[in-house]
Parts: sequence; C-alpha cells; structure tokens
Amino acid sequence: MYKDTDCGAPRSSDIGREITVAGWVHRRRDHGNLIFIDLRDRTGLLQVVFNPELAPDAHQLAEGMRSEWVIQARGTIRARLPGAANPNLATGEVELVVSDSQVLNRSLTPPFEVEDDTDADESTRMANRFIDIRRPEMLSRLQLRHRVTHLIWDHLTENGFTQVETPILIKSTPEGARDYVVPSRVRPGTFYALPQSPQQMKQMLMVSGVERYFQIARCFRDEDLRADRQPEHTQLDLEMSFVHQEDVMALVEGLYTRIVRETRPEARLETPFAKLSYDEAVERYGSDKPDTRYGLEMSTITDIAAQSDARVFQAVASSGGTIRAFAAPGCADYTRRQTDQLIDVAKAAGAQGLVYIAIDKSAPSIDELDADHIRSPLKNYMSVEIVKEIAHAVEASPGDLVLIVAGTKTVANNALSALRTEMAERLELIDDNEFKFAWVFDFPLFDWDDETGTWTPAHHVFSSPKQEHIPLIESDPGSVYADLFDLTCNGVELGSGSIRIHDPDVQMKVFNVIGYPDHEIEERFGHLLKAFRYGAPPHGGMGLGLDRITAMLAGQSNIREVIAFPKTQSAWDPLFDAPSLIAEEQLGELHIELDLEE
Repeated sequence: MYKDTDCGAPRSSDIGREITVAGWVHRRRDHGNLIFIDLRDRTGLLQVVFNPELAPDAHQLAEGMRSEWVIQARGTIRARLPGAANPNLATGEVELVVSDSQVLNRSLTPPFEVEDDTDADESTRMANRFIDIRRPEMLSRLQLRHRVTHLIWDHLTENGFTQVETPILIKSTPEGARDYVVPSRVRPGTFYALPQSPQQMKQMLMVSGVERYFQIARCFRDEDLRADRQPEHTQLDLEMSFVHQEDVMALVEGLYTRIVRETRPEARLETPFAKLSYDEAVERYGSDKPDTRYGLEMSTITDIAAQSDARVFQAVASSGGTIRAFAAPGCADYTRRQTDQLIDVAKAAGAQGLVYIAIDKSAPSIDELDADHIRSPLKNYMSVEIVKEIAHAVEASPGDLVLIVAGTKTVANNALSALRTEMAERLELIDDNEFKFAWVFDFPLFDWDDETGTWTPAHHVFSSPKQEHIPLIESDPGSVYADLFDLTCNGVELGSGSIRIHDPDVQMKVFNVIGYPDHEIEERFGHLLKAFRYGAPPHGGMGLGLDRITAMLAGQSNIREVIAFPKTQSAWDPLFDAPSLIAEEQLGELHIELDLEE
C-alpha cells in the first residue's frame, strides 16, 4: 500500500506516531527554510512539513512540487506550534514532519482550483469532471449517494425484498418518451431498445412468484431535457405482490423517513407524510406536486368574478374557463414595478396576464372595505361587494395582495403555481432545512389529448383503475380514476407508483381506449398478456429517482451536481465527447446507411 493512514485521520492522540500518507498537493507554502504542503485525499487535508535539517532529500524534492501533483510522504505526527492550530480542519491541531517522500505523478496546471467555491462555469467543470470530483463538496455528494443506496439495500433486505437485475437490451415498447435503440449485428434490420424503466419485467417477476423485488435500475429516455432530467437516470425500482396501495406507500414512507433521518439528522421532518388526493392537491395548490412547506393556498372564484363588469372575467367564465386566486400576505403596498414583475412571471407560465387587488392595510376589516381601500387595474369594473367576496374566498386580510389568473384550468393552475413559488421566495416562507413529504393519490387514469383527439394514459398503460371504475373504462374514460400515487417533497416529484393491472381482460380494455389496434397490442405487449393468463397475482410498486432525492439531501436543485458523469441539457457528454460518429466499417456491420442533410 502507498499509504497506511488517510489524510483526514490524524488527531492529537496520534502525536508521536509514524505514518505514511499519499494524496494530491492542495496548496504549498514556503516559510523560510520550511516548506508546508496541504496534502489532500478523499478524507480531508493534512499539513505536511518538509524541514531541510531533518530530511534534506525530501525537502529538495518538495521544492519542485506543484498543485495537484500526486505524492507520498512518510514521517511522524507532532503537535502544531502554539498559535498555529487551524480550528477549521479536523486535523488542524497536528502536522506530519516528513522523513521521506516521493513523487508518484506530476500534473499539468489544472483549469480551475480544486476548491468548493470554484468560479469555473459548469461546462468547464463537466469537461474536466475528473478534476471537479476532487473538490470536497463533489466527493461528499458522491459519498452521500452511496450512503442513500446502502440504506435502500439495508431497508428493503430487512423487509424481505430480493434484488434482481433485469436486461438492458429489451424490446422497444415506448412508454411515453422515445426509446434509445440499439441495432443488432447478428439479426440485421432489427433493434433492441434501452429500457425506459423495468416496468414490464418487474411485473413478470411478480407473475414468477418473486413477490418482493427491487433494483437500483438504469433507465433511458430520449426526451427533451430539463434541469431535473437526464437521458439516462438511476431509479429505485420496486414491486410487491398481494398488496394494496396503502401497503406500498407505507413501505416507501418508512424507507424515505429512514434515509432523511440518517443522512440529514438536523433537518425538520414531519411524519406521517401528508396525503392529498389529486383533485385536492390541484385545487389547493394548483399542482400535483405541491410544496406544502408554506400556505398561499388557492381558491376558485369563477362564479364571483364573472358577476363583475370585467369583460376578461366574463369571457373566460362563459367559455368554460376558470378564474383562480390566492392572497399574498402583507404585499398590498407593492409598487407598479413589483406588480409588473409578477405579471411577467404569470406570462412566462402561459397566462395572458395577471389581475391583482391590493387591499390597503388601513381597512378595519374585509367586511368594512370601501373603495378607498382598494387598488386594482380592474377597480372600475368590480364593485366593493365583489371585492369583499373575492377577499373572503381567498381568506385575505387588510394589507394583502390578491393575485388572480383567468384562463383554462391548466393555464390558471400553472401560472398561479409559478406565482405561489415566486411569492414564497419573496416572503421568505421556504425553510431549506425542512423536508415536507406528501403523497398525492387517486389520479385520473386517462388524459384527453386535444391535438390527437385521443385518450392517453395519465402515467402508463399498466396502472389499475379503481375496482369500482372498471365498468366505466370503455363507456366513460374521463370519469375513471386509478390506484395511482406519487411521492412528492418540497414541490418535487420523487417517484410514481400504482397498483398494476393483473387481469388480461382489463388490460385489453385499457389498450383499446388508448386506441391500440389488436395487432399492435399483440406485437408490443403479447409477452405480458401471455404471462397474465398464467395466474398473475395482484401487485403494485414504484419507481423513485435516486438522482432527485440525493440532490435534495445535498441541497442542490440540479441533479447534475450529484451524478459523477452527467450529460448536458442537450444530451451531450463534454468529457467523453458523446454522442459521436462511428466508423463506416461499424455502420456496414450493422447494415446501416446514414441519410443526413448536408
């Protein structure tokens, strides 16, 4: 071994001990004849002292050492001189006096300093990820990710789960996004797909009698990227037989409670997790992944606002739209510039605009409002009585600013949800040290696609309708709700699950509603339907993103910060320069000819 002690290990109790350490030169300082090097490895820093009187050869070698050189040092631990201790380092009370040293490798000048507060931009960091990961905070995030994975293994093993690997090369059965496809050389003209999830395979494992399965699975989706998406991601995939929705939720809630308490013991965590139906979440928060750390709850005021003389409200109400609002406490004195900023937020989220009502704090109460207490661009089109009704509906008080959006239900919810987040940040209502989990359940089974004029699965085609809604699948798809449930935390969706269809006849009905012809059903899903005909047990499970929960635990909003080698938002890997062209010879072996525009 090149070392017998980690750099971050020595303490005062080790004074007088001879050790050997190895790592990277983090910083070098010359003080008279002495050379001080902060030596770094994954555990921390250790001050290493080269004294020409004690080790002249080692001192001469140290004169040429530069940042990020890899060295080995052997010597004796001693206490630092009085006044020289560094309370910011775990090893700050001691130092290593070198008796022998050697250079294990040299380094070019790195493109940025290996410091947590680096000023390097993300593209530079990603192109030099092998250097970026040396930074303590990056190493810490990867170690956190490992710890989360370890806790998952421990918890699920203790609960009777079996880890099973499923294939990476599978049949293409798109599940909402495009598949990444892999051409087969040995079967020309055919293609494998990389799995978007192990969904069908884990259901087959339930038919196979495994009963409790899990896997830390790699998943691939060829879709447009966002800050929380990658073309490949890692998820905790689990499935359970003979369970109801509540059983899966209880298992996962116990796991995530354990993960947070063991990795972020100082954080605020409320248990049991809140539970909201999909309809309730959307009505109160305008989103199916609500941030419940703060209030600012919404209300529908369509019937009230439509009674005003405001044409915009009347037009939206008469066309079947919705008018929704919430109160921002203490913001009635917002300036024109501030309200214009809020209008921009609403427009960026898809709204045509934003209506506000400022209720002056001088008003004795809402019931005692008069026209002088009201400021709004639509003041001349709303009576004081209507303003009172709106204020009561959103539980506003004197001094509050009521924010109103009119439009389709989707537009109103999206815009108000964005405004809700904006106001929570402005009012400093968000506690970054709180993990507020919430279950959202009872989703609709189908969504209507206006562009195609067809029904689409709200999550995926394998989710089970509620038993009492099975007779409605073909006659009234829009009324069918499912045993679907999402786990959310602080406004982020962490995972999605459902009780699955295990009856082949019910599965066929769902396929038919979506519009799959019989030959396509057999071609894409015949293997699963065949398995169902051989005694499939009731079963359900979840897929939960490992990247997302790790990012939250690490206090990061971008999952790229907790992935060792991520892709950019254009699905490009700047370190390995992937994707890239391949040789004509390889294309020929695969019987592929490219047809690219010049």
